[in-house]
Amino acid sequence: MTAKTTSEGILRAIGILASIVLLLIFLYKIQSVLAYLAIAAVVSLIGRPIVLFLRRKLKFNNTLAVIVTMILLIGIVTGIIALFIPLLVSQGQNLSLLNMEALQANVENLYVQVTDYFDLSSSEIEQEIKYSKIFANLDFGFIPNFLNSFVAVLGSLSVGLFSVLFIAFFFLKDSKLFEEGLLVFVPDNKESRLKKSIDTIKDLLSRYFVGLVLQILILFIIYSIVLFALGIENAIVIAFLCALLNLIPYVGPVIGGVLMLILTMTSNLGADFSSVILPKTIYVMIGFIIGQLVDNFFSQPYIFSNSVKSHPLEIFLVIIIGGLLFGITGMIIAVPGYTAIKVILKEFLAENKIVKSLTKNL
Repeated sequence: MTAKTTSEGILRAIGILASIVLLLIFLYKIQSVLAYLAIAAVVSLIGRPIVLFLRRKLKFNNTLAVIVTMILLIGIVTGIIALFIPLLVSQGQNLSLLNMEALQANVENLYVQVTDYFDLSSSEIEQEIKYSKIFANLDFGFIPNFLNSFVAVLGSLSVGLFSVLFIAFFFLKDSKLFEEGLLVFVPDNKESRLKKSIDTIKDLLSRYFVGLVLQILILFIIYSIVLFALGIENAIVIAFLCALLNLIPYVGPVIGGVLMLILTMTSNLGADFSSVILPKTIYVMIGFIIGQLVDNFFSQPYIFSNSVKSHPLEIFLVIIIGGLLFGITGMIIAVPGYTAIKVILKEFLAENKIVKSLTKNL
């Protein structure tokens, strides 16, 4: 090996590393655009069955079907915002008018009632914590400030929402746009396989994301009925947040349960713990458990068996690995990402024994 060959190899390696670094920097700078594209892709997959229904059953042309679908999706989003935002605003205004010293005293009183009810006051340590005014060091004024800031952030998201809807419209209208872009990087003799893979991925992921929407809707209805029946304030907001958290596999339901528990207990500050707060909290948590049982034994098996067509253990391991590699985001995208990889492997490596075993249900 000559010195010239060595130097050329080093320069080539440096050039590749520099290109990778520049690409990563570029992707980091446009991360918001990538997020818009990803969300728009999900929206288009959710809207795809509607477009196909309008085209095949009602004989709409493609453009009209896409317009009707987008109007329907925008109407749903607008309805959620119209329902959700005013409740947040009013809650923020109510909290901003609260006497924070009274709120602080009520929370401390709730803590005292809990420790007394469960007979925790016998411990000297519990006595010290209970009467040391530990809550006096907490600044409850952050609550209205946080909610008001959150509402202000929602206003800035309007640009992102418009961008997502605009991109989703063209993903639905020109469904071959993304596909044609990928075909540029594929040899001619592989194009038919890639087209077949993309069509299969679209069908599977459309069913998957529509199933997730149905899953959230079922949980939202169950939680809303329970919270309304028990007279919990802002029942719709709490039900929506807890149902939405269920999108995070395994971790989301735990967070949702804790959130519902806390919001239920603090919605009756000043009331008697043993006769009001505790019974109401128990009934709410029973309703939450019922919702989770329906989700675990009906919604999730239906979604996985009819969309991604993977074994529950397989899904569990994929989600855990996604979480270890990329955190919460990895857990959310693990199933659709794994499904897309399986479809591509089946199309291009169909004779491989491992691929055959993993994709036998596709």
